[in-house]
Amino acid sequence: MIRKFLRDRRGNYALATAITMIPLMGGVALAVDYTELVRQKQETLNALDAAGIATAQQVAAGATDDAAKTYARQFFEANLRHVPPANTTLTVTLPNNNAGSGTLVLQAALKYQPYFLPVAAMLLGGTAGDTTVNISAKSEIKLKNTLEVALVLDNSGSMTELGHGSNKVRFDLLKSAAKQLVDQLGGQAQLMKQVTKPVQFSLVPFAASVNVGPANADAAWMDTTGVSPLDQENLDWSTLTSANSPNQYAVKSGNYYYAKGSAWDASQLNQVLTRFSIYKWMKRISSCTKDWSGVCTSNITYAPIATWGGCVESRPYPYNVQDTPASTSTPATLFVPMFAPDETDNNDSYWRPAYSNWHDDVSTGTDAERQRYMPKYFNPGTKVTPAYGMDAGPNTSCSTTAITPLTDVSTTTGSTAVKAAIDAMAANGATNVPEGMAWGWRTLSSTAPFTEGRPETEKGNDKVVIVLTDGANTYYTPNSLGANDLAGAKSTYSALGYVKPYKTTYSYGRIFLGTSSSVSKTDYSNANYTKAMSEHFATLCDNAKAAGVMVMTIALDLDSSNTAEAAQMAALKTCSSDSRSRKDPTDPSKPAKLFWNSTGASLSNDFKAIGDELSNLRIVG
Repeated sequence: MIRKFLRDRRGNYALATAITMIPLMGGVALAVDYTELVRQKQETLNALDAAGIATAQQVAAGATDDAAKTYARQFFEANLRHVPPANTTLTVTLPNNNAGSGTLVLQAALKYQPYFLPVAAMLLGGTAGDTTVNISAKSEIKLKNTLEVALVLDNSGSMTELGHGSNKVRFDLLKSAAKQLVDQLGGQAQLMKQVTKPVQFSLVPFAASVNVGPANADAAWMDTTGVSPLDQENLDWSTLTSANSPNQYAVKSGNYYYAKGSAWDASQLNQVLTRFSIYKWMKRISSCTKDWSGVCTSNITYAPIATWGGCVESRPYPYNVQDTPASTSTPATLFVPMFAPDETDNNDSYWRPAYSNWHDDVSTGTDAERQRYMPKYFNPGTKVTPAYGMDAGPNTSCSTTAITPLTDVSTTTGSTAVKAAIDAMAANGATNVPEGMAWGWRTLSSTAPFTEGRPETEKGNDKVVIVLTDGANTYYTPNSLGANDLAGAKSTYSALGYVKPYKTTYSYGRIFLGTSSSVSKTDYSNANYTKAMSEHFATLCDNAKAAGVMVMTIALDLDSSNTAEAAQMAALKTCSSDSRSRKDPTDPSKPAKLFWNSTGASLSNDFKAIGDELSNLRIVG
């Protein structure tokens, strides 16, 4: 009977199946729990990341600490979907509570309860006796809390023309749009409570030159001792001899000229003579008793002819396209005050006067010799003469208001100051975009001349240059402006000096330094000067972007059918950085360029778009 039972296989199948089902069902249960665990973990991570971005936006918009934490919890729980909120714990650490600030940290803890067997807790990562599995996750959001923006704005004479599609002049449209941008970013900045000075603006008005401010005359980065190779570029101190001027003359020692004679005061006597010396010692007659012909005979009172207006020369290449700090150990890096030489009194055969004849020559000789003759600056003449201000006399081509250094617009005082500086801008002169942009970069720098910028290595800070121009770069021959060039300088004087200076340590004028073979060094035409300056601009753009500066460019009312203006539009677009938030509408695989082809009618909206772009820099994942 026993043998018969053993030979009977009918009940063994059911028994074997029952025995086998025990581990199979356990495996299925474990698989279900594991799958659910992975799903809940991923859902928690997704909700955590979403809450991080959303909360960062609330913090950037000025939410209080308590409001930000409440918002984070509500947003996190709303996005959990199938995960019971009661099973999660959220910890929020705000940027102002983090060492170094700038980072929002969200940490989530998930307690997963297995559906089937508590032992699954151990198999799924827990320990013996646990009835839950603990999962933790962290999300960090770096808040780009700080933003430094340099407004580099064209102040040339053409800005007084009507804007295309508008009944207002370009300059008024620009001022309104620029102030609108300050208000847009300043309004956001006023809500920021996580760091100090969250948004700062500088203003660099440019035309033929840039004004760094006359208050900086004694700054360490200015050439106060005449060591720069540019200081004597158009001045011949050797003509100021004791024979020509017995009580106020110059004596050369080494490469420099020193003040000698009883007419100098103690502060100048035996010191190096510089351009600042001329500004200080040039005198005019301000009042007197006159004879019948208007010549002063008695009761003569003297006053300065002019004071330095604050404009500086463009440094020689490569320093003109760099942010290299000024140093006396490298004299070419120092900044030299602009001093427009008095040009010849003579007219040419076409009866054209010199472009900048503002003083009597008091000398004979060639027109080039008259131009560089120094005793004339120390001869007050015999008649009452007026003083010269901006863009006149020795300040010729210095037409812009001074730079406004980086200013915190999160305060009403700072915002008001920047907008007042925008309103004070005046349109006059030529267009030197590279000089404007170079100074825009320098205002963002953490090193002198302007030191308000945060360190370049500081995380969470963006440095942005916004460059706007309504024309191509311009440098003029005297004849093109109806003036003579009897001295052979080949250009009027501005930040790059003369194209052919009287004396230079370089092979040719600064406008041609650092340019390629496609720029002729003997073509003295406006078009060739534009080409040379455009090459400087391209190099400058590359250098600034390589240093981490974001560049935004705006072409205002430029005509693509005009060869020079079309070239400028292309140069501006090439100079611009790539957007971090927008794609190129013509090729979505590429980022959009931060370039705006604006008209007078569109300028306001384009500045709003720039504000939106800058706002997007404030938060990154």
